[in-house]
Amino acid sequence: MKIPAEVKNVLKTLEKGGFSAYIVGGCVRDVLRGKEPKDWDVTTNAKPEEITKLFPDSFYENTFGTVTVNTGIEVTTYRIEGKYSDKRHPDSVSFTNSLEEDLKRRDFTINAMALSLPHPPTPSPSPDLWSGEGEGALRGNSVPLSLIRRGARGEVGLTDLFSGQEDLKNKLVRAVGEPKDRFSEDALRMMRAVRLATELEFSIEENTFQAIKKDVRLINSIAKERVRDELIKIINSKNAYKGILMLSDTGLLKEILPELAAGIGVGQNKHHIYTVFEHNALALKWAAEHDYPFQVRLAALLHDVGKPNTKKGDGPDSTFYGHELAGARITSKILSRLRFPQKSEQGVAMLVKNHLFYYNVGEVTANSVRRLVAKVGPENMPDLIKVRICDRMGSGVPKPEPYRLRHFQYMVERVQKDPISRKMLKVDGDDIIKLLGLEQGIKVGQIIAVLLDEVLDDPKLNKKKYLLKRALDVARLPERELHLLTKKSKEKEREFDKAVDEEIKERYWVK
Repeated sequence: MKIPAEVKNVLKTLEKGGFSAYIVGGCVRDVLRGKEPKDWDVTTNAKPEEITKLFPDSFYENTFGTVTVNTGIEVTTYRIEGKYSDKRHPDSVSFTNSLEEDLKRRDFTINAMALSLPHPPTPSPSPDLWSGEGEGALRGNSVPLSLIRRGARGEVGLTDLFSGQEDLKNKLVRAVGEPKDRFSEDALRMMRAVRLATELEFSIEENTFQAIKKDVRLINSIAKERVRDELIKIINSKNAYKGILMLSDTGLLKEILPELAAGIGVGQNKHHIYTVFEHNALALKWAAEHDYPFQVRLAALLHDVGKPNTKKGDGPDSTFYGHELAGARITSKILSRLRFPQKSEQGVAMLVKNHLFYYNVGEVTANSVRRLVAKVGPENMPDLIKVRICDRMGSGVPKPEPYRLRHFQYMVERVQKDPISRKMLKVDGDDIIKLLGLEQGIKVGQIIAVLLDEVLDDPKLNKKKYLLKRALDVARLPERELHLLTKKSKEKEREFDKAVDEEIKERYWVK
């Protein structure tokens, strides 16, 4: 993985200024995995004011020693953090000349490695170089040489003090040092452990896992927005299903989504082979594996969240009447609590509320489908159908799109093709009656038919101003000519309608 030129330039500028500088954190982890990092972070023993002198266009507006240079790269001074009284922020931050001290404060071993620029082979230094004393001391670097792998000419040097490479190889998320200390410092790290394991398809190391279980309630001290952001990343991962299971296994799910956790162990009826929680999680699994959008994933996860509260009876004949309505209310409560934007809250709740739409072939009429489209919004129908597919697949049904669901999709698209009918015109009978002073009758219908004929030939003519003007012209035509135009228009409308219908049917394999 090549290091971008702008990152190299930052490192070189710091080194030319007499400071040590390293790429650090998640970007090092990604480089070692052969993945392109989303962001690049640099750490150095230069103080913030020294960094800003080297990078005049940079800005520094925090107390954590992080300076953003003009390339958007964040450069942070080696630092030591004090106690975390609120389990969220350090009470104090002090700068240090030690890379080791800086790496010790980081969350997980795979995020606590540092890379330097290529250097020529380094001869074994004399003891005073590492003592921090004397004219030849290595400025600001107290890391023992045995813990640094310095590359040959043209290779980067890797600093790995906590066996991060080994954990990468073994696919483990392990806390740096004592796990309970790391989680006590910032309880969000518990969520981050699950998120990293989910995104990377890793496991959480046993001691780290047990520490999360033991101190899981600390997550309640974290701002809901921060929890929400980690949850979004978990759900957006291709491995989202296992992420939700990890949240359950660690106990985090009961703290952040108790309504979803309420479905654990709750049996269903003869239409399902899984518990409520398993079914919800498997619905998300299908959504994630098929790269459905986030709103669909979240709705799939929560679509049956109302079942525990509405269950009546037990066994194969148990019922959950009204669970979709209860689920919509619970979904709104969850998303409001986690500070989701109101638009997202309303959109997901709407999908949960309507996920039980009826679609038996021969029983569902165009009018009922049209009413559903009007209620949900045509722009939301594809997502609603996806949620229904997730529901089916989460139930253990092998076919995601049986004939009747394909037929429903056909009808949804068909009723939205009203532009081939009179309903698509920008004027209606009332407009014609008002314009011409006519009473409702055959002539009004004839004029509408002629206008539709022209719009079918050229959709750009479907403008109210033009159509009203054209209606005046058509109204002046002799009765026989108007009759012939009307007959021609109706024939064209039927042919057009049939062609569109066949095209949509073919797309959904519907007869």
